[in-house]
Amino acid sequence: MTVSVEPTSVEASGSQEPQALRPHAENAFAAELAALAAQDDRPRPARWKLSPWAVATYLLGGTLPDGTVITPKYVGPRRIVEVAVTTLATDRALLLLGVPGTAKTWVSEHLAAAVSGDSTLLVQGTAGTPEEAIRYGWNYAQLLAHGPSRDALVPSPVMRAMAEGMTARVEELTRIPADVQDTLITILSEKTLPIPELGQEVQAVRGFNLIATANDRDRGINDLSSALRRRFNTVVLPLPESADAEVDIVTRRVEQIGRSLDLPAAPDGIEEIRRVVTVFRELRDGMSADGRTKLKSPSGTLSTAEAISVVTGGLALAAHFGDGVLRPGDVAAGILGAVVRDPAADRVIWQEYLETVVRERDGWTDFYRACREVSV
Repeated sequence: MTVSVEPTSVEASGSQEPQALRPHAENAFAAELAALAAQDDRPRPARWKLSPWAVATYLLGGTLPDGTVITPKYVGPRRIVEVAVTTLATDRALLLLGVPGTAKTWVSEHLAAAVSGDSTLLVQGTAGTPEEAIRYGWNYAQLLAHGPSRDALVPSPVMRAMAEGMTARVEELTRIPADVQDTLITILSEKTLPIPELGQEVQAVRGFNLIATANDRDRGINDLSSALRRRFNTVVLPLPESADAEVDIVTRRVEQIGRSLDLPAAPDGIEEIRRVVTVFRELRDGMSADGRTKLKSPSGTLSTAEAISVVTGGLALAAHFGDGVLRPGDVAAGILGAVVRDPAADRVIWQEYLETVVRERDGWTDFYRACREVSV
Protein backbone atom coordinates (compact mmCIF):
# COMPACT_ATOMS: atom_id res chain seq x y z
CA MET A 1 0.00 0.00 0.00
CA THR A 2 1.36 3.43 -0.91
CA VAL A 3 0.75 6.23 1.54
CA SER A 4 0.55 9.68 0.01
CA VAL A 5 2.10 12.55 1.93
CA GLU A 6 1.11 16.14 1.37
CA PRO A 7 4.08 18.05 -0.11
CA THR A 8 5.74 20.76 1.91
CA SER A 9 5.45 24.31 0.71
CA VAL A 10 8.91 24.07 -0.89
CA GLU A 11 7.99 20.89 -2.73
CA ALA A 12 4.60 22.22 -3.73
CA SER A 13 5.98 25.44 -5.19
CA GLY A 14 9.21 24.08 -6.64
CA SER A 15 9.73 22.01 -9.75
CA GLN A 16 11.95 19.33 -8.18
CA GLU A 17 10.15 16.12 -7.24
CA PRO A 18 11.10 14.54 -3.89
CA GLN A 19 13.21 11.43 -4.44
CA ALA A 20 12.80 8.12 -2.68
CA LEU A 21 15.71 7.30 -0.38
CA ARG A 22 15.85 3.77 -1.73
CA PRO A 23 13.88 3.22 -4.96
CA HIS A 24 12.57 -0.26 -5.71
CA ALA A 25 14.80 -2.27 -8.02
CA GLU A 26 12.41 -1.95 -10.96
CA ASN A 27 12.60 1.84 -10.61
CA ALA A 28 16.28 2.22 -9.80
CA PHE A 29 17.32 0.07 -12.77
CA ALA A 30 14.43 0.85 -15.11
CA ALA A 31 16.74 1.85 -17.96
CA GLU A 32 18.64 -1.44 -17.82
CA LEU A 33 15.44 -3.49 -17.67
CA ALA A 34 14.02 -1.57 -20.65
CA ALA A 35 17.22 -2.09 -22.66
CA LEU A 36 17.18 -5.82 -21.92
CA ALA A 37 13.50 -6.12 -22.86
CA ALA A 38 14.08 -4.29 -26.15
CA GLN A 39 16.89 -6.64 -27.24
CA ASP A 40 15.61 -9.85 -25.67
CA ASP A 41 14.48 -12.14 -28.49
CA ARG A 42 14.52 -15.39 -26.49
CA PRO A 43 11.40 -17.27 -25.33
CA ARG A 44 9.76 -15.88 -22.21
CA PRO A 45 7.64 -17.89 -19.77
CA ALA A 46 4.04 -16.73 -19.37
CA ARG A 47 3.79 -13.18 -18.00
CA TRP A 48 7.55 -12.80 -17.61
CA LYS A 49 8.94 -9.40 -18.57
CA LEU A 50 12.23 -10.97 -19.70
CA SER A 51 13.52 -14.35 -20.81
CA PRO A 52 15.45 -16.47 -18.27
CA TRP A 53 18.66 -15.57 -20.12
CA ALA A 54 17.92 -11.85 -19.81
CA VAL A 55 17.00 -12.19 -16.12
CA ALA A 56 20.37 -13.87 -15.45
CA THR A 57 22.15 -11.15 -17.45
CA TYR A 58 20.37 -8.47 -15.42
CA LEU A 59 21.63 -10.00 -12.17
CA LEU A 60 25.15 -10.92 -13.28
CA GLY A 61 25.83 -8.00 -15.62
CA GLY A 62 27.09 -7.84 -19.18
CA THR A 63 27.19 -5.77 -22.34
CA LEU A 64 24.29 -5.90 -24.81
CA PRO A 65 24.74 -5.93 -28.60
CA ASP A 66 23.95 -2.21 -28.80
CA GLY A 67 26.67 -1.42 -26.26
CA THR A 68 24.38 -0.96 -23.24
CA VAL A 69 26.22 -1.96 -20.07
CA ILE A 70 24.21 -3.96 -17.54
CA THR A 71 25.73 -3.54 -14.09
CA PRO A 72 26.14 -6.66 -11.92
CA LYS A 73 23.60 -6.89 -9.10
CA TYR A 74 25.08 -10.10 -7.70
CA VAL A 75 28.75 -11.05 -7.66
CA GLY A 76 29.03 -14.80 -7.27
CA PRO A 77 28.89 -18.14 -9.11
CA ARG A 78 26.90 -17.87 -12.34
CA ARG A 79 25.41 -21.33 -11.90
CA ILE A 80 23.68 -20.27 -8.67
CA VAL A 81 21.81 -17.51 -10.50
CA GLU A 82 20.98 -19.80 -13.42
CA VAL A 83 19.52 -22.44 -11.09
CA ALA A 84 17.48 -19.80 -9.25
CA VAL A 85 16.07 -18.35 -12.49
CA THR A 86 15.33 -21.80 -13.91
CA THR A 87 13.47 -22.72 -10.72
CA LEU A 88 11.19 -19.70 -11.14
CA ALA A 89 10.50 -20.75 -14.73
CA THR A 90 8.93 -23.95 -13.36
CA ASP A 91 6.06 -24.29 -10.91
CA ARG A 92 8.46 -24.87 -8.01
CA ALA A 93 9.03 -22.14 -5.42
CA LEU A 94 12.52 -20.84 -4.68
CA LEU A 95 14.15 -20.71 -1.24
CA LEU A 96 17.30 -18.59 -0.97
CA LEU A 97 19.27 -19.81 2.02
CA GLY A 98 22.47 -18.45 3.53
CA VAL A 99 24.18 -16.80 6.45
CA PRO A 100 23.41 -13.13 7.16
CA GLY A 101 24.78 -10.71 4.62
CA THR A 102 24.91 -13.02 1.59
CA ALA A 103 22.51 -10.80 -0.42
CA LYS A 104 19.45 -13.04 -0.12
CA THR A 105 17.00 -10.13 0.07
CA TRP A 106 18.90 -8.22 -2.63
CA VAL A 107 18.79 -11.17 -5.03
CA SER A 108 15.12 -11.84 -4.20
CA GLU A 109 14.16 -8.25 -4.98
CA HIS A 110 16.04 -8.14 -8.27
CA LEU A 111 14.69 -11.51 -9.39
CA ALA A 112 11.13 -10.31 -8.79
CA ALA A 113 11.83 -7.00 -10.54
CA ALA A 114 13.27 -8.72 -13.62
CA VAL A 115 10.65 -11.47 -13.83
CA SER A 116 7.47 -9.56 -12.96
CA GLY A 117 8.47 -5.91 -13.12
CA ASP A 118 7.27 -5.54 -9.53
CA SER A 119 9.25 -6.41 -6.40
CA THR A 120 6.73 -5.00 -3.92
CA LEU A 121 4.52 -8.06 -3.38
CA LEU A 122 6.35 -8.73 -0.13
CA VAL A 123 5.59 -10.48 3.17
CA GLN A 124 8.13 -9.62 5.86
CA GLY A 125 8.53 -12.57 8.19
CA THR A 126 8.69 -11.96 11.95
CA ALA A 127 7.70 -13.86 15.07
CA GLY A 128 4.41 -11.92 14.97
CA THR A 129 3.52 -12.46 11.30
CA PRO A 130 -0.14 -13.57 11.24
CA GLU A 131 -1.78 -16.03 8.87
CA GLU A 132 -3.63 -13.13 7.22
CA ALA A 133 -0.32 -11.75 5.92
CA ILE A 134 0.04 -14.81 3.70
CA ARG A 135 -3.61 -15.62 2.96
CA TYR A 136 -6.01 -12.67 3.27
CA GLY A 137 -7.63 -10.41 5.83
CA TRP A 138 -10.88 -8.51 6.16
CA ASN A 139 -12.01 -4.91 6.08
CA TYR A 140 -13.95 -5.09 9.33
CA ALA A 141 -16.11 -2.06 8.60
CA GLN A 142 -17.32 -3.76 5.40
CA LEU A 143 -17.56 -7.11 7.16
CA LEU A 144 -19.79 -5.78 9.93
CA ALA A 145 -21.94 -3.73 7.58
CA HIS A 146 -22.50 -6.29 4.81
CA GLY A 147 -21.11 -9.61 5.98
CA PRO A 148 -18.42 -11.67 4.23
CA SER A 149 -17.97 -10.66 0.60
CA ARG A 150 -15.19 -10.19 -1.92
CA ASP A 151 -15.46 -6.43 -1.35
CA ALA A 152 -14.71 -6.94 2.34
CA LEU A 153 -11.75 -9.22 1.65
CA VAL A 154 -8.25 -7.71 1.83
CA PRO A 155 -5.86 -9.76 -0.33
CA SER A 156 -2.36 -10.52 0.86
CA PRO A 157 0.64 -9.95 -1.43
CA VAL A 158 0.69 -13.70 -2.08
CA MET A 159 -3.00 -13.73 -3.04
CA ARG A 160 -2.48 -10.79 -5.39
CA ALA A 161 0.47 -12.52 -7.01
CA MET A 162 -1.62 -15.66 -7.56
CA ALA A 163 -4.45 -13.73 -9.17
CA GLU A 164 -2.18 -11.61 -11.38
CA GLY A 165 0.47 -14.18 -12.31
CA MET A 166 3.25 -12.33 -10.49
CA THR A 167 6.18 -13.19 -8.23
CA ALA A 168 5.57 -12.91 -4.48
CA ARG A 169 8.34 -12.64 -1.90
CA VAL A 170 8.48 -13.93 1.69
CA GLU A 171 11.42 -12.62 3.68
CA GLU A 172 12.87 -14.49 6.69
CA LEU A 173 10.57 -17.48 6.31
CA THR A 174 12.02 -19.32 9.32
CA ARG A 175 11.14 -16.42 11.63
CA ILE A 176 7.44 -16.96 10.90
CA PRO A 177 5.61 -19.28 13.33
CA ALA A 178 5.38 -22.87 12.05
CA ASP A 179 1.58 -22.95 11.84
CA VAL A 180 1.62 -19.77 9.74
CA GLN A 181 4.38 -21.14 7.50
CA ASP A 182 2.24 -24.16 6.70
CA THR A 183 -0.46 -22.00 5.14
CA LEU A 184 1.89 -21.97 2.14
CA ILE A 185 1.62 -25.74 1.60
CA THR A 186 -1.71 -25.68 -0.24
CA ILE A 187 -0.70 -22.55 -2.14
CA LEU A 188 2.53 -24.12 -3.38
CA SER A 189 1.28 -27.66 -3.98
CA GLU A 190 -2.24 -27.07 -5.31
CA LYS A 191 -1.67 -23.52 -6.58
CA THR A 192 -4.94 -22.67 -4.88
CA LEU A 193 -5.95 -20.45 -1.98
CA PRO A 194 -9.30 -21.50 -0.46
CA ILE A 195 -11.65 -18.83 0.92
CA PRO A 196 -13.98 -20.99 3.06
CA GLU A 197 -15.93 -17.99 4.38
CA LEU A 198 -17.20 -17.37 0.84
CA GLY A 199 -17.14 -20.92 -0.44
CA GLN A 200 -14.68 -19.76 -3.08
CA GLU A 201 -11.03 -20.11 -3.98
CA VAL A 202 -8.35 -18.21 -5.84
CA GLN A 203 -6.46 -20.27 -8.39
CA ALA A 204 -2.99 -19.16 -9.36
CA VAL A 205 -2.65 -18.11 -12.99
CA ARG A 206 0.41 -18.86 -15.07
CA GLY A 207 3.35 -16.71 -14.12
CA PHE A 208 2.79 -17.01 -10.37
CA ASN A 209 5.68 -18.10 -8.21
CA LEU A 210 7.16 -17.40 -4.82
CA ILE A 211 10.66 -16.53 -3.59
CA ALA A 212 11.42 -17.04 0.09
CA THR A 213 14.58 -16.24 2.02
CA ALA A 214 15.87 -17.87 5.19
CA ASN A 215 18.85 -17.41 7.43
CA ASP A 216 21.27 -20.23 8.26
CA ARG A 217 21.74 -18.74 11.73
CA ASP A 218 18.02 -19.12 12.43
CA ARG A 219 17.97 -22.90 12.35
CA GLY A 220 16.01 -24.21 15.27
CA ILE A 221 13.81 -21.11 15.63
CA ASN A 222 10.97 -22.21 13.36
CA ASP A 223 12.36 -24.94 11.15
CA LEU A 224 10.38 -25.64 8.00
CA SER A 225 8.25 -28.76 8.07
CA SER A 226 9.33 -31.50 5.69
CA ALA A 227 6.07 -31.02 3.77
CA LEU A 228 6.79 -27.34 3.20
CA ARG A 229 10.49 -27.80 2.48
CA ARG A 230 9.62 -30.22 -0.32
CA ARG A 231 7.69 -27.44 -2.06
CA PHE A 232 10.84 -25.37 -2.45
CA ASN A 233 13.96 -25.72 -4.50
CA THR A 234 16.70 -24.50 -2.15
CA VAL A 235 19.61 -22.43 -3.46
CA VAL A 236 22.39 -21.64 -0.99
CA LEU A 237 24.03 -18.24 -1.43
CA PRO A 238 27.64 -18.49 -0.25
CA LEU A 239 29.92 -15.88 1.22
CA PRO A 240 32.32 -14.35 -1.33
CA GLU A 241 35.07 -16.82 -2.20
CA SER A 242 37.95 -14.35 -2.20
CA ALA A 243 38.88 -11.05 -0.62
CA ASP A 244 39.02 -9.43 -4.06
CA ALA A 245 35.44 -10.52 -4.80
CA GLU A 246 34.23 -9.17 -1.46
CA VAL A 247 36.06 -5.87 -1.97
CA ASP A 248 34.37 -5.60 -5.37
CA ILE A 249 30.94 -6.22 -3.86
CA VAL A 250 31.47 -3.71 -1.04
CA THR A 251 32.83 -1.07 -3.43
CA ARG A 252 29.91 -1.41 -5.85
CA ARG A 253 27.24 -1.24 -3.18
CA VAL A 254 28.89 1.64 -1.33
CA GLU A 255 29.10 3.58 -4.59
CA GLN A 256 25.39 3.03 -5.22
CA ILE A 257 24.44 4.03 -1.68
CA GLY A 258 26.88 6.93 -1.69
CA ARG A 259 25.43 8.43 -4.86
CA SER A 260 22.00 8.57 -3.26
CA LEU A 261 23.51 10.29 -0.20
CA ASP A 262 25.91 12.59 -2.12
CA LEU A 263 28.94 10.97 -0.48
CA PRO A 264 32.48 10.82 -1.94
CA ALA A 265 33.20 8.07 -4.48
CA ALA A 266 34.25 4.78 -2.90
CA PRO A 267 37.48 4.35 -4.97
CA ASP A 268 38.96 7.29 -3.03
CA GLY A 269 39.09 4.97 -0.06
CA ILE A 270 39.75 1.62 -1.71
CA GLU A 271 42.64 0.91 0.68
CA GLU A 272 40.37 1.28 3.69
CA ILE A 273 37.67 -0.83 2.06
CA ARG A 274 40.22 -3.60 1.59
CA ARG A 275 41.28 -3.28 5.24
CA VAL A 276 37.69 -3.55 6.47
CA VAL A 277 37.10 -6.62 4.31
CA THR A 278 40.37 -8.20 5.45
CA VAL A 279 39.53 -7.68 9.13
CA PHE A 280 36.05 -9.14 8.71
CA ARG A 281 37.27 -12.15 6.73
CA GLU A 282 40.06 -12.98 9.16
CA LEU A 283 37.86 -12.78 12.23
CA ARG A 284 35.08 -14.66 10.44
CA ASP A 285 37.43 -17.44 9.31
CA GLY A 286 39.36 -17.66 12.59
CA MET A 287 42.67 -17.36 10.76
CA SER A 288 44.91 -14.54 9.53
CA ALA A 289 45.15 -14.11 5.77
CA ASP A 290 48.68 -15.57 5.67
CA GLY A 291 47.53 -18.65 7.59
CA ARG A 292 50.08 -18.14 10.37
CA THR A 293 47.87 -17.00 13.23
CA LYS A 294 44.79 -18.71 14.56
CA LEU A 295 42.13 -16.32 15.79
CA LYS A 296 39.02 -16.50 17.92
CA SER A 297 35.84 -15.50 16.10
CA PRO A 298 33.51 -12.97 17.75
CA SER A 299 29.80 -13.57 18.26
CA GLY A 300 28.70 -11.34 15.35
CA THR A 301 28.40 -12.51 11.76
CA LEU A 302 30.76 -9.90 10.24
CA SER A 303 28.99 -10.25 6.93
CA THR A 304 29.55 -8.43 3.65
CA ALA A 305 26.43 -6.39 4.41
CA GLU A 306 27.99 -5.20 7.67
CA ALA A 307 31.20 -4.27 5.84
CA ILE A 308 29.10 -2.17 3.46
CA SER A 309 27.49 -0.44 6.44
CA VAL A 310 30.85 0.27 8.08
CA VAL A 311 32.33 1.76 4.90
CA THR A 312 29.21 3.83 4.18
CA GLY A 313 29.31 5.23 7.71
CA GLY A 314 33.00 5.98 7.30
CA LEU A 315 32.39 7.84 4.04
CA ALA A 316 29.74 9.92 5.76
CA LEU A 317 32.24 10.85 8.50
CA ALA A 318 34.85 11.72 5.88
CA ALA A 319 32.39 13.85 3.94
CA HIS A 320 30.89 15.78 6.83
CA PHE A 321 33.75 15.95 9.34
CA GLY A 322 36.88 15.31 7.25
CA ASP A 323 38.38 16.11 3.88
CA GLY A 324 36.19 13.72 1.90
CA VAL A 325 38.82 10.97 1.72
CA LEU A 326 38.16 7.74 3.59
CA ARG A 327 40.83 7.20 6.26
CA PRO A 328 41.45 4.67 9.08
CA GLY A 329 39.87 6.92 11.70
CA ASP A 330 36.63 7.03 9.71
CA VAL A 331 36.09 3.25 9.74
CA ALA A 332 37.61 2.32 13.12
CA ALA A 333 34.52 3.02 15.22
CA GLY A 334 32.26 1.21 12.78
CA ILE A 335 34.47 -1.88 12.85
CA LEU A 336 34.49 -1.84 16.65
CA GLY A 337 30.70 -1.68 16.71
CA ALA A 338 30.40 -4.57 14.27
CA VAL A 339 32.93 -6.81 16.04
CA VAL A 340 32.14 -6.15 19.70
CA ARG A 341 28.57 -7.33 20.16
CA ASP A 342 29.25 -9.07 23.48
CA PRO A 343 31.01 -6.38 25.58
CA ALA A 344 32.93 -8.94 27.60
CA ALA A 345 33.99 -11.80 25.32
CA ASP A 346 34.14 -9.93 22.00
CA ARG A 347 36.21 -7.07 23.37
CA VAL A 348 38.92 -9.52 24.48
CA ILE A 349 38.88 -11.16 21.03
CA TRP A 350 39.18 -7.75 19.35
CA GLN A 351 42.09 -6.63 21.57
CA GLU A 352 43.96 -9.87 20.90
CA TYR A 353 43.45 -9.45 17.16
CA LEU A 354 44.72 -5.88 17.23
CA GLU A 355 47.87 -6.80 19.12
CA THR A 356 48.76 -10.09 17.41
CA VAL A 357 47.80 -9.32 13.80
CA VAL A 358 47.08 -5.66 13.07
CA ARG A 359 49.98 -4.24 15.08
CA GLU A 360 52.51 -6.42 13.26
CA ARG A 361 51.22 -5.81 9.75
CA ASP A 362 53.28 -3.56 7.45
CA GLY A 363 51.49 -0.41 6.35
CA TRP A 364 48.74 -0.74 8.95
CA THR A 365 50.20 1.53 11.65
CA ASP A 366 47.64 4.32 11.16
CA PHE A 367 44.83 1.79 11.14
CA TYR A 368 46.15 0.18 14.34
CA ARG A 369 46.35 3.54 16.11
CA ALA A 370 42.85 4.54 15.02
CA CYS A 371 41.41 1.26 16.26
CA ARG A 372 43.28 1.55 19.57
CA GLU A 373 41.92 5.07 20.11
CA VAL A 374 38.28 3.99 19.79
CA SER A 375 38.83 0.74 21.71
CA VAL A 376 40.00 2.37 24.94
